[in-house]
Formats: sequence, structure tokens, C-alpha cells
Amino acid sequence: MTFPSTARVVIIGGGVVGVSALYHLAKAGWSDCVLLEKNELTAGSTWHAAGNCPNFAANYGILNMQRYSLELYRGLGDEVDYPINYNVTGAIRLAHSHERMMEFERVRGMAAHMGLTMDMCTPDELRQHFPFLETHDLEGGLWDPLDGDIDPSQVTQALANGARAHGATILRFTPATGVTRSNGEWIVHTEKGDIRCDYVVNAAGYYAARVGDWFLPHGGRKVPMTVMSHQYFLTEAIPEVEAWTKEHGRKLPLLRDVDSSYYLRQDTYSLNLGPYERNCRAAWVNADDPMPDDFSFQLYPDDLDRLEWYIMDAMERVPLLGSQGVQRNINGPIPYAPDGLPMVGPMPGVPNAFEAHSFTFGIAQGGGAGKVLSEWIMHGHTEWDMWSVDPRRFTDYTDPQYNLGKALETYGHEYAMHFPHHEWSAARDKKRSPVHERLLADGAQMGVYGGWERANWFAKPGDETSEEATHTWNRNGPWERRVREEVEVVRDGVGIIDICGFSRFELSGAGAAEWLRGRVSGALPKVGRMNLLYFPDTRGHVLTEMSCVRHDEDHFTLITAAAAQWHDFEVLWRHLPEELTLVDRTRETNSLLVTGPKSRDLLAGLSDADLSLGWLTHQNATVAGRSALLLRVSFAGELGWEVHASPEDTPAIYDAIRGAGATPFGMYALNSMRIEKGYLTWKGDLSTDYSLLETGLNRFVRFDKEQDFPGKEALAAEAEKGPLKQRVTLVVEPGEQDAPYMAAVFANGKRVGEVTSSAYGYRLDAAIAIAMIETDAAKPGTQLAVEVFGKQLSATVQDTSCLWDPGNIRIRA
Repeated sequence: MTFPSTARVVIIGGGVVGVSALYHLAKAGWSDCVLLEKNELTAGSTWHAAGNCPNFAANYGILNMQRYSLELYRGLGDEVDYPINYNVTGAIRLAHSHERMMEFERVRGMAAHMGLTMDMCTPDELRQHFPFLETHDLEGGLWDPLDGDIDPSQVTQALANGARAHGATILRFTPATGVTRSNGEWIVHTEKGDIRCDYVVNAAGYYAARVGDWFLPHGGRKVPMTVMSHQYFLTEAIPEVEAWTKEHGRKLPLLRDVDSSYYLRQDTYSLNLGPYERNCRAAWVNADDPMPDDFSFQLYPDDLDRLEWYIMDAMERVPLLGSQGVQRNINGPIPYAPDGLPMVGPMPGVPNAFEAHSFTFGIAQGGGAGKVLSEWIMHGHTEWDMWSVDPRRFTDYTDPQYNLGKALETYGHEYAMHFPHHEWSAARDKKRSPVHERLLADGAQMGVYGGWERANWFAKPGDETSEEATHTWNRNGPWERRVREEVEVVRDGVGIIDICGFSRFELSGAGAAEWLRGRVSGALPKVGRMNLLYFPDTRGHVLTEMSCVRHDEDHFTLITAAAAQWHDFEVLWRHLPEELTLVDRTRETNSLLVTGPKSRDLLAGLSDADLSLGWLTHQNATVAGRSALLLRVSFAGELGWEVHASPEDTPAIYDAIRGAGATPFGMYALNSMRIEKGYLTWKGDLSTDYSLLETGLNRFVRFDKEQDFPGKEALAAEAEKGPLKQRVTLVVEPGEQDAPYMAAVFANGKRVGEVTSSAYGYRLDAAIAIAMIETDAAKPGTQLAVEVFGKQLSATVQDTSCLWDPGNIRIRA
């Protein structure tokens, strides 16, 4: 084979994910692509992976990715003429508690939205699936008939066969040694020569951080990942398992005891036990244990002592496990991102570079990851909104201490339930407000938003604030009474919330306004005013929303969510003309919201601002003798001002406002009030899963403007036909829980849509949900049902998205 000197895409890493990406690119017609592997394909985490293939995931994006993978694998062997040992055995998940059964109900509902059938089971039904199971202490469980296991090496080689058949090139034993950039192209260096290419992909598995360092001179960052040691072991053959298999002609289903944190799977006639232990261990994290240059097809020494509790627990659950000795133990490296989800998408800060690494369940997710990554490269967007795996979700707070702390926590809680009011405790306080200690002194119970610590709610003496109290799906925890009180203060008086971490970008330069008009669907504000801007992708789907403050003809401040900092900066930066200047000012300003019917009176005693200026205006002023920018806007839907000031001046301003009588409130109260106003959340209600017209943003789309903004043609075609879906606000029968993200919406028993966000509105005393439903079911007054943890609650379509003060009389006062 002649060594290729050019390619359209070079993928670094020959595990299942990198090969899947190559397969999907080549199958789509991008055959001029090369994959580099330092050893043999599968030499990293892929070769020693257990190969379990679940559909189940509590995250909607991951569930979708795994569903696609399993669907692909079921026909892959025949498609590429390569035999694969793929055992679709089905699987049961055990529940020790009612809360776990509720989690299963939620995932079952999301799976049904994708056409998957999962069944809730009683303990007796679990035994029918797995007869060797002890069920005396179980609440029940979940059955997925399409779960199973696959040979990791075979599925990787099958994908490689498919990629080669479509013209792609795989170079084994060809390690990449670095990258440089020249004339807008990448040059990937190897020991055999250089390859010049348009796009490069870091799919280097547990070596992804090392490969990521090559991109530091080109705008990159340190890859936030940690390598964990994961063990599983195989027993000797068990006669009872052999007899059952021969009698029934199939393997036992896979069993997961998620509350005890392990899986148990048949392997020939033996059993394979794989725990995720709390006393877990990271690898290669200090100078005494350096990462080797090549760990291909290697394992760590056995460390069974740390698995002892899990082995004993599993033997009590399935006594047959203890009837035979251990045949073999596997202890190998797997990469972990801080939240345990992979990184698939654009490499932050680097042009035409992508990532596909940090997979803890790479076999189950590999097929879907290849699809998603290939779409990113070819189209600049993905079919499904995949923010949950976007590498830009982590920003500048992911130092080594954070990465390690979160990896240990995430691995040790791999099967944990993610309750809506629970906050994880590891690696906290990475980004703090200048009034952080003041918030704590007032009883603030903190949460993390894009790495920033914000108050969720304020406890009073005697309130229950333990972590255990948050282990519930219910709305009515210790916080509920206080959240209601905080909302009432804002409704009747004046409240203050510290909203540290708003992402803030300064855009300037001759022609900035004209360029911005060509990126957004609507109009820009006039000088001295502000409005919302929506950035569509080429399909007309919602890429992001930014608040735009216009200081001068070509001078703007763009403000967006804390979590969106790197994502939204790149929405601007990747298309920015050289003559314009874009600066990230996020760290230079802190934000307070002062809001409520008495907020004008309070600020009048502290500020020289002209508080008669109308809604959506801004002005420079002093507050408590300190310089500030005042924005006449309130996400709470009451009269109010955002006060933006330097971190150094914020404490004095905060103290003065508190001293004048403002009561602190938290993010839970703010979320309750914003949903009453119909204000939308980024990556909830606003996502690339939906178009601007489906999302109800018609008034922000100007087809008559001369600029050809992204998605304009697609939106015009959609407007002519009429959108198939429509955003609506629902008032829902008030159950004990709020409807979770992607909860199903039914009309006369037919699934017609899904919930994108929900909360209890304390000013209206009503449970509210924002949903995306089929247009035929969106007529005001239509009676629907929302599935909330397995229960169908009645819901009514409202005639307006703004239920509190629909005329905006209070906010404009």
C-alpha cells in the first residue's frame, strides 16, 4: 500500500469508536479518509472490554446513541460479510427501592419514544427471566429484550471491513507523533511520513489527553479526562448454567444489580461479574505511576481485594456465582470524563479538529458515536441534539484535581440515580461568586451551573439540608416551602439573586452589526437597547440564544448561559471576519438581579440611574457608589434590573442592596417564575432538535431582511408547509413530581410529543410544563396527558405561553 500523503480526514485511534467514525464517513461518500493506529486495531480499551450492549441510559442523548449502535450491530455482520458473535439475550435490572423503580419508569418512557419496548417487572417476573435469582428483598425491575453482549474485536473488525469496502484507508502499526497546521490545513506526523488533511479527529481512547496536548499551540486545552482501573472476572464453568442453556437453547439474560453496582453475565457456561466499586482506583495520575508510551494489549495486576463486598453481595443475589472458582480476572484501563459521558464533537478552540474519546461504555456507544461524529464533520451539526456529549460542555475549571475527583465519584456511582435536587459533592467550588461567603451565611444551598456555584435555595435554621434529603424524585423536599416563600417575596416585594458566571462576549469593529445580522434570524436592537438574538443552524434549528446589548453602531455585548461559554463563543468565533474583534469578558463581570414590585424604590435610594427608562434599555450608572451596567430586564417576570459590575465592586453593591431590604432568592425560585412567564431554557426548550418555528420563535424570524442568515431557506420552506410540531405550555395535574425532560405527552392514548422543561409555578399555584407536540394536538384547550414516572397526569394546552402577567404590565411598570 502506498502511504497516503493527503486525506480529507485523519482519525487518530483504532478502537471501536475511531473505526466506527471511519465507517460512517466512508459509507456517506467521504472515502478519502485515513485512520492511524499505533498498534493493531482494538489494542486499547476495546480489546479487554466486556462488550455489554444495553439500550438503557438515563440520559436521552446517550439512550439514542446506544439504541442506534445496537440497531446497527444487529445487521452489521451480514452487511459487511464479517461474522460477529452478538448475543441478544435481553437483560434485567433490579430495583431495591421505589425510587429506583421510578427511574426505570422514566427510562422506559424515553425508550418508548424511540420505538423501544422495555417492561416493568415484579420480583416473580424477574425470576421467570433469570431463575437462579434471589428476589426476597427486591421492589421489582426492568426487562429490556434487546440487551446483550457482543465480541468487541469482531464488531470493530466488521466496521473496519465496511470502511475499507467503501474506500477508506486503515494504517495499523502507524503511530501518530504530532500535528502542525499550515495554510488552513492539518499536517499529521507519523514515523512513516506526513499526511496533510482538512480535518483531524482525536479518537485515541485513554491516550486522548496526550494527543490533545498536541493541539495546545493551536488554541486547544488540556483534555479533561482520567484513566480508571476497571475489573471484571470470569468463573469456571457452572454445571447448572450449562444445563439451563442446553435446555433452553440460549444464554441467560444479562443481570444488573444497579443498587449494589455490578453486572452479571453468562459467558459460555461461566458467569462474568463486573462491579463499579466505591473504593475505585485511578491510574497514571502522578509521577510515581506514569502513563507508559505503549500499553497495547496489556492489563494491570489483579486487585480483587477491593471487589470483596461486591462479590459477596452478588453471591447472595445469585448463589450459583459462588459455586465455582475464578477462571480469569481482567483489570484494564478505561477513560472517564468528569461526568462519565463521552466527548464527541468539535475540539474546543481548534479549527477543523474533533474529538471522540473518554468512552466508559465504548462498545455500546461506538456505533452511535461514529454516526454523530461523522455528521459533525460533514454537515457541521448532528441529527440529534448531542450537547450531553459535546466536549465544549467543560470549560476552564477542569484542572487535574477536578478531573480526578469527579472521575472517582462518577465511577463509584456509575449506576447512581440522578435526582433533580441532588448536587454531587466532589471537586466543588471551582468557580465562585465574589459574594459566595455572604450567600452561605444567609443559608444558601449551592448548585453548580457551568462550573459556577450558585444558590439553589436558602435554608432557615432547623431546615433539613443533608444530602440524603435530596435523594428523591419528589418536588416536596425541605426546599419546597422556602422556594415558595422566595417566590412570594419577589412577587410582593423585592428579591436579589446572584447570577454569577453569565457568559459574556464583546463584539466590535467596523461592520460588526452587518456581520451579526447575517448570523441571526431576527433584528438587532437599536443603540441603547437590548433584545434576544437567535442563531439558527443551516436547517433552521435553534443553535443558541443570546441577549444582545448594543452600546454603539458596531459595538455589542452578547450575554448567554454559563454552561454555553465555549459553545457560544465558537458560534461567533468560527465565522468571524478578521477585521472584527471578539473578546470573552466572562470573568470580568459579575451579575445580580434585583427584581420585584418594590425594586425601583429600593434602587432609587442607592443609584444615580434613570430608573424611568423602559423595559429592554440599558445604562451605565453607579450603585452604592460603584460603577455598574444596569439592564432593564428580569428573567423572573417582575419589575427589575440586572446589575452588572466588576467582581471587586460586587460585594459592596450586594451588601447595599441587601441592607436596603432585598431578600435573597435562589435558582429554584427563578426557574419557577421563568416557566410561568414562558421563558425558555437553553438545551432544554431551546435545542437543535427543533426549528425556530416549531419552538414558537416566529417573531424573531425576519424573512424580509436582505441578509441570507443560516437556515433561512429551510425556515421559509417550513413556514410555507407549516411546522409539524409546535411548542405549547401545559397546565398539568399537580402530582408529587415535576415532569422530567422528554416525558411523553399523549392525546387520546397516542404519543404526540414530549416535555422539554417543567416546574411548579408558585405565583399561579399550578404545575406547568413546556412541551413540543404535534401541531394537530396544539389547539388551546386540548386535553392531553403527560406521563410522569409511569403515571399519566391530565394536562391542558394553554392559549398563551405566558401564564403570569401575559400583558407584561408588571415587568414594564
